[in-house]
Amino acid sequence: MKKLLSLLVIALLAFTVVGCSSAPASDDEGGDTASTTINVYTRDSSSGTREAFEGAIGFDEDAGDTLTATASEVSSNGDMATRVGQDANGIGYVSLTTDFEANNIKPLQFEGVEASSETVLDGSYKMQRPFNFVTRASGDFVSDDMEQLVAAFIAYITESQEGLAVVEEAGGIVDYTNARPWAEIAAEYPVLEQDNSSLTIRTGGSTSVEKCINAALTAFQPLAGNVQFAMNQTGSGDGYMRVLGEEKDGANAVEIGFASRPFEDEEDVTTAMASGSFCLDAVVAVVNADNALENITAAELKDIYLGNTTDFGSLAQ
Repeated sequence: MKKLLSLLVIALLAFTVVGCSSAPASDDEGGDTASTTINVYTRDSSSGTREAFEGAIGFDEDAGDTLTATASEVSSNGDMATRVGQDANGIGYVSLTTDFEANNIKPLQFEGVEASSETVLDGSYKMQRPFNFVTRASGDFVSDDMEQLVAAFIAYITESQEGLAVVEEAGGIVDYTNARPWAEIAAEYPVLEQDNSSLTIRTGGSTSVEKCINAALTAFQPLAGNVQFAMNQTGSGDGYMRVLGEEKDGANAVEIGFASRPFEDEEDVTTAMASGSFCLDAVVAVVNADNALENITAAELKDIYLGNTTDFGSLAQ
């Protein structure tokens, strides 16, 4: 009996080993692009990042292009980075200001060109867009002091050597051609010399500008009588609405709205105290850091977002 039991145990162990060793490997393991189903991530329809991305890859809903039904919509630039970084088979797109390493994502070359300040400024990197701002109308601020502080901050990030450097350090792409020393500009705004700690500059709009604007406001604060600031970035579609549109006098009102795209025709910024661009940005297609893919074309991205291409293994290496 003991001998029979021993033989049965040996047979079971052998069956288990053979069964385990013959199990097929999963098609969805990270580390390469062979036979891995693509998980598509996109921003909401009001996103300036999405508008710039779709424009660059030739995705045109007005012409009948339809986003794949399997795409997952994310709420912000940070959310996109997090989701793709956690998904071995994910693909999405983010601002160049994003911390790729911290989010476990890899920026892809676009049409063989790496996104950088140099390639955006020389025009060789084609997936780019402006970071725009718009303020409340003159006379529509809580006080004259607030209006002057906002004007000073806009001058800081668009005209001063020091402000442009802060924006650049945070990932924005800037042009120093007409920049002046901050001390020269600050002399034009006497309000900076007083205690402004009871005042708060509120910002809203694009989530992609958040890193640049947070860095700029932090640097500006001690230069402006310790003025306070509160950022509530919820998307480019809200930038105009909260300073000049229907939300300008409600709970969501802000002093400066941002959009990571040009303002639309229906977003009339001509009544603003100030509006314009403070830097350029690149939109970057990204995959999980363990993905072997390095480069992607506009045609490949369009096919992925249409749902025609569903596997990383079919992409050229």
